[in-house]
Amino acid sequence: MPAEFKPLVVWLILNGKTEEALALLAENYRVNVPKLKIGLPKGHTNRAYGCYTPKNATISVLNSDAFGNPFVILHEFYHHLRTHSVDKQHKGTEKNADKFATEFLQAYEAAKRRQSLS
Repeated sequence: MPAEFKPLVVWLILNGKTEEALALLAENYRVNVPKLKIGLPKGHTNRAYGCYTPKNATISVLNSDAFGNPFVILHEFYHHLRTHSVDKQHKGTEKNADKFATEFLQAYEAAKRRQSLS
């Protein structure tokens, strides 16, 4: 994985290129690209900014603001990544999904700092 991979993914999401970021993530982790939709499934409204549905491999986000929120997108992608492809069982914990997203955001911030020093 190139050193600038994580910052690039975050930058793409922040700049409204979320589908491109998901395609890049899927290619890097060798999984199918998850579908992406605005609007949470029934029963999830007002409780979360996003959710992952293994049955149809879809990341659903609350609204267009969440669509451009790297933490939400990366957190839900982690669930996509950790869902077993055969039995579609949810294999990732919330804590690990948070850690996965945070690592990307920290890499993005570090890259921004390096650029400002140049």
